[in-house]
Amino acid sequence: MAESNGVWSTSSEKSSQILSLEDEIYLLRMRMEQLFLEEQSFTSEVVIEISMLLDLKINEYMRSHQKHS
Repeated sequence: MAESNGVWSTSSEKSSQILSLEDEIYLLRMRMEQLFLEEQSFTSEVVIEISMLLDLKINEYMRSHQKHS
């Protein structure tokens, strides 16, 4: 998972070279859960940021699997 100065990479090409999309989703979910426990808030800016990125990755995953069906 690429992180540089707090900015998460959404580039499919770059990130898929490092981790599979499924791995990225799993790691983002784990990170979001960890941040929620630290922040004790679903509305924390960092939790929302990770949640939004997780949504993008899940949508990307769903689109890629619809094409193969």
